[in-house]
Order: sequence, then structure tokens, then C-alpha cells
Amino acid sequence: MKYVVMVSHGEFAPGLHSAVKMMTGDRDDVLSTSLKDGMSADQFAENFRELVSGFTSDDEVVLLADILSGSPFTNALSVLDEKGLLANTLVIAGMNMPCAISAVLMKDNMDRDALKETLLSEGRAGLCEFVTESNDDDDDL
Repeated sequence: MKYVVMVSHGEFAPGLHSAVKMMTGDRDDVLSTSLKDGMSADQFAENFRELVSGFTSDDEVVLLADILSGSPFTNALSVLDEKGLLANTLVIAGMNMPCAISAVLMKDNMDRDALKETLLSEGRAGLCEFVTESNDDDDDL
């Protein structure tokens, strides 16, 4: 099975997971956990270890993290390495909603390189400036 696993500081990953669920439905192949305020990195690693305890060496993982080299990122990679899953893992840091939705919906339809390019593209495209025009007529009221 291919899994999408989201990790973050605070409530970002569970919140993003909740929002993605609204768009894609509740799925057994999408998981999340986070490093909460006051939690040690070791506690996070244990929570992550439990989250992925059912993964086998045949499974593939798309790991989405909030920050490159943050504690959730590094501890998740360490646990996946313990399980022998690093070679089966695509790792993306800087996750956002477009990237996460694409990961969930496209992970089973693309090879790893195509999925990587799609997720990076979607993540970048999701960040943009929306410019509003000022309505000068409002000054006449």
C-alpha cells in the first residue's frame, strides 16, 4: 500500500489532514501526527513509530513535513529508516494544502519521479499573491 503521512510542529499536520479529508474523504492510507508544545522529540518519535507500526517492507510512503530538518522531519525519517522504509519513501518538506491533496489523489497513479515533480509543482503553485483592486468610488460615500 502507498501511504501519505503528514508530520509537523503544533497542530499543523492534524489540521491539514482534517482539511484534506474534507476534500478526499476519510482514508486509511492518509495519516498524521505532530510534535505538540511541551512534547519531547523522543515522545514524538514514539508516537510516529506507533502510527507506522503496521507498515511493511512492501509499503511505500509519501512523507509530507512542515519544515526541512525540523524535529518532526528528522525523527520521522529516523523511524522510517529503522523500519527499512527509507528507500520506499518520497520526502517533501514545506507541505501545503494543494501539495497534500495531490499526494493523496495521485500517489497511486504515478511513478515516484512523476509524483515528486507534481507535488513540488502543486506546492509552489499553491503559493501566490492575490491582488485586490481598490475601488475609488468608495471615497465618494
